[in-house]
Amino acid sequence: MGWLVVGMRIPTTTPARAAELIQRDQGLLLRRVEGKSEEELRAPYDVTAGPLGDFCDSLHDLVAHVLMWDEINLAVLRDAKAGRLHWSLDPRWETAEIGRSLNLGGVEAGRRIPSELVLHRFRSVGAALVAEISQYDEADWADPSTGAGFDGGVGALAEYVSTTPDGFLFAHAARHLQPVSA
Repeated sequence: MGWLVVGMRIPTTTPARAAELIQRDQGLLLRRVEGKSEEELRAPYDVTAGPLGDFCDSLHDLVAHVLMWDEINLAVLRDAKAGRLHWSLDPRWETAEIGRSLNLGGVEAGRRIPSELVLHRFRSVGAALVAEISQYDEADWADPSTGAGFDGGVGALAEYVSTTPDGFLFAHAARHLQPVSA
């Protein structure tokens, strides 16, 4: 398999808190785009780049970017529930170069879809991600056997994949929209 996990990870949140933080982050982005036309969503917009974030030229791009990672994170959790580690956890995918390629590809794919449909998908995936996390109780969230081999269980796994490269937990959209506090 090739996955390397070092040390025991312990989740710092509960499933309820994780779901709350994801909903808050999604809401921040949805409030920013609310009521905007296709043209307004695709207009140049300066987002806070952060690590690897210089590929978003508009709010539409930012929604597509966050959506792509939410879809990957949802797949990671669903694979863990099925007892599999997701492809994105293989070290070959966890490099800055590959991350940048994924970012660019996700944004480019999103540019080919009308904003209304990107937002529909964003809401749908966001709801599914919250539902996936909310199915766990605190014991299963922290149980190492729930992580499909990822040390620390599904809670630690969810936190790992939902933390920005510079350390912001469940705050992906916020990281790009404004300075956030840890």
